[in-house]
Amino acid sequence: MAIAVTATRETLAAAYAGAGTWISLHTASPSTTGANEATGGSPAYARKQTTWTPGASDGVTTGSQVTFDVPAGTYTHVGIWSAATAGTFIDSYDIPVDVVMGAQGQIQVTPTYTQS
Repeated sequence: MAIAVTATRETLAAAYAGAGTWISLHTASPSTTGANEATGGSPAYARKQTTWTPGASDGVTTGSQVTFDVPAGTYTHVGIWSAATAGTFIDSYDIPVDVVMGAQGQIQVTPTYTQS
């Protein structure tokens, strides 16, 4: 069921964004725990902080683009966390087309959340 009141959608989207500002990459489904988070590389992989910006009272919030340094591998999901390390796993979403890196490189992610 979609929420009919626009202001309510916006309030919920802002609450979602406030729950987690740290973005992660995963090599398989993170499930409900944040499993399969990327590791390794030189420079070493690390979560990146995003700054969420609310939409035009439409229930959409978009994070600032983040760039990850990652080793060769396949990356399938993006995660959202409450902290740079450890912390609470908030949510995840599938990358529409898996990113396959044949060598060390960078992956850019712009997180977006839509409350319907």
